[in-house]
Amino acid sequence: MRLYSALLRLYPKSFRLEYGAEMRAVFAARRRDAGSLLGVAALWLETIPDVLMSAAGTHWDIARQDLRYAARTLRRAPGFTLTAVLVSALGIGATTAAFTLMDHVLLRPLPFPDQDRLVKLWENHTINGNFWDIAPANYRDWKQASKSFESMGAYRAQAVDLVGQGEPIRLEGASVTWEVFPLLGVQPLMGRFFQQSDDTTGALGTVVLSHALWQGQFGGDAGVIGRKVSLDGAPYTVIGVMPRGFYLPARDALFWTAMRFEPEDFQDRENTYVYGLAKLRPSVSVRQAQVELSGISGQLAREYPKQLANIGAKVLPMRDQVSDRSVMMLRTLLGAAFCVLLVACTNLANLLIARSMGRRKELAVRTAMGAGRERLVRQMLTESLLLSLAGGGLGVLFGITALPLLSRLVPNSLPIAEVPSVDLRVLGVAALLTLLTGLAFGLAPALRLSRREDSNDLREGSRSGVGGRKERLRSTLVVVEVAGSIVLLVSSGLLMRALWRVQATDPGFRAENVLTLRTALPMPRYRSRAAREEFYTRVLGAVRQTPGVTGAAYTSFLPIVLRGGVWPVEIAGRLQDGANRLNASLRFVTPGFFSAMQIPLRLGRDVSEQDRFDRPFVAVVSASFVRRYFAGENPIGRHFQFGNHDREIVGVVGDVRVRGLEQESEPQVYLSYYQHDQVSTWYAPKDLVVRSTLPTEALANTLRRIIREVNPEQSVSDVQTLTEVVETQTSSRAVQLRVLGAFALVSFLLAAIGIHGLLAFNVSSRMQEIGVRMALGARSSDIGRMILRQGAELAAVGVVFGVSLAYGAGLLLRSLLSGVEPGDGPTMLAAVGLAALMTIGSGAIPAWRAARVDPTMAIRAE
Repeated sequence: MRLYSALLRLYPKSFRLEYGAEMRAVFAARRRDAGSLLGVAALWLETIPDVLMSAAGTHWDIARQDLRYAARTLRRAPGFTLTAVLVSALGIGATTAAFTLMDHVLLRPLPFPDQDRLVKLWENHTINGNFWDIAPANYRDWKQASKSFESMGAYRAQAVDLVGQGEPIRLEGASVTWEVFPLLGVQPLMGRFFQQSDDTTGALGTVVLSHALWQGQFGGDAGVIGRKVSLDGAPYTVIGVMPRGFYLPARDALFWTAMRFEPEDFQDRENTYVYGLAKLRPSVSVRQAQVELSGISGQLAREYPKQLANIGAKVLPMRDQVSDRSVMMLRTLLGAAFCVLLVACTNLANLLIARSMGRRKELAVRTAMGAGRERLVRQMLTESLLLSLAGGGLGVLFGITALPLLSRLVPNSLPIAEVPSVDLRVLGVAALLTLLTGLAFGLAPALRLSRREDSNDLREGSRSGVGGRKERLRSTLVVVEVAGSIVLLVSSGLLMRALWRVQATDPGFRAENVLTLRTALPMPRYRSRAAREEFYTRVLGAVRQTPGVTGAAYTSFLPIVLRGGVWPVEIAGRLQDGANRLNASLRFVTPGFFSAMQIPLRLGRDVSEQDRFDRPFVAVVSASFVRRYFAGENPIGRHFQFGNHDREIVGVVGDVRVRGLEQESEPQVYLSYYQHDQVSTWYAPKDLVVRSTLPTEALANTLRRIIREVNPEQSVSDVQTLTEVVETQTSSRAVQLRVLGAFALVSFLLAAIGIHGLLAFNVSSRMQEIGVRMALGARSSDIGRMILRQGAELAAVGVVFGVSLAYGAGLLLRSLLSGVEPGDGPTMLAAVGLAALMTIGSGAIPAWRAARVDPTMAIRAE
């Protein structure tokens, strides 16, 4: 019978109380009649399925009744229902969007077979840990000597002009070795991939198109395979089209060409410009591959001590190519979303408690008619889950709508789509959140209301049901709401202060009234120095003659956005320190660059038209270059070895931020474009900067016309103001701040609603007390202050907890704060001040109502 009694526990408690004894008696009689062991076994085989199906049916009948009752109840209170659904939708929507983004970037596998075996290879500094791209010679030796990899390939970014398909356009893509596509395990949508023969010197040019380029420029023509196209003036044959959603090395890659190494590419082990990609053998771990590659790079360092001192190799999983800052941004977003969800749940719990107090008579009747605690809890949880289900559905729609707004937080370096997709995985998490949310805000009020002493209060149908326990519970929930809103307010404030600090950083130039565009000169048409000089001279001559233009020049790279371009510096008598090698970033510029950018000239002169290739090589250096390499000396006239030539310093200019606003200025060298080597075409000036008083659109049209007149087949790309270039550096911060600010605003409003609701409810439930106080001589102002003081006390407790938690959150966010302290005083004071205003605003109407109570009417009403 113990087993049968255990089976009966599958039924609801109310069902067991009514029918349990009778069912046990019937089963006992049947067992006695079964007789033999075989008969008892047959009885159990019949009983167990019957109990399981009957119990499930009983639960479903009760659930169906509860659902119908809950739906009718909620329809009769549309204001409450709409508020509860919207509040839960905000919490669930915020959390769903944040999780979807984090899952897309950090958790979801890459869209490649065996993605856990894919790794990226880098050169790294064995002392300071920095890593960067690879020299072709080192890549070749790693590939030949290593045994840990099933396959190894390389790629590098490439940009070309596509001519002959209408207006010349600039395309971003990559040059890859033949191994890259096969090791990724992808298949072309049409055509084929590169073969080993495509990588050899003298082979015909071949290109694979992205799906977006195929659709956009070739109209999705299936006959594109085998077609000849002109890239940078050279003929290429289209051999394949990639499927939709393939990205490498970044989302803006539109084509891939076969990479070819020439013998001279393997002569300089310090010229790093390729990226390694490899697939581990099935039995090899990342750590094992790292150990092997470190040994190989160590051997190379011993063979080439001058070029490879302290240079090693780094093996990283391809999935982990996300910066620490991006990871922290995403974690902060998810944490903030959970904070909003917590505030929403506490707000909803408060709403349900207040609503249950308004339903005392209804619940008292149900209790008097025999409804037990279990049934009351089930009924209230059903209402909570129904509200949460509606809020969850609406929240998923909110989250899907918000995803495109969060796309800037998806790193471009990952081979994934910019906007995350919502699939069954995300919907499953949203469903789980919906269930947990319904339980979170419904369980505590349901259990509290169904306590035995509370049930007695309900039977009395009196105001005794508004006891101190419920008020303490509601007060605690309001404190949680205030604390959560303070955490989000302070976090948003700290990030705002950090954003302002970054935006206030002096970039070293004046960005206002400067328009920039890119005219990367294609090879082979501009392979010779003379051809490039003619283009620059004609374009700059026409631009400078344009009315309203006050300065114009070309440069290899714009400030702030440089990603590579670091060259070693050799100074006579200076020993290279392996832990701190002498180097500087490089730009070739035309005369007038510093005046066009308004970079101050501190000493000496600018580069000039006379600084030709047949004259002594000169350089203009930055103030940071002087501080590091010629501190306390007059740098003018000093010489250093740089870029295979001896250079004389002829000028010193102010420092410019090279790699973003948040990185300190590094030593910089500016060289005359007339002294530009023919072999280093990557550094050929390509970015035109024009300072003028003209409207942006009019100036852009003028510049396009001038360039077309010089070369009708030259593409013009990246047309933007220099101010936009600077603002781009803080765009991801701005997006995160806007999202976090929206979360803070939502939680702040929910906390205000919570305080208002609690005070309003207390005023209505304490009418008799207020009437007695006023009858005994209390003034209206005293009553108003009493109500406001109650709200202020709750807010103060929430602020204390919130500020403490916010300081901890600030410590976690330290890497995003750009020097702003986690306990920043102005931010903390601003949050406390907003909490004070919120308290006064939330309590003003309840306090006004309490102050206007008629004592006679209040006492009589009771």
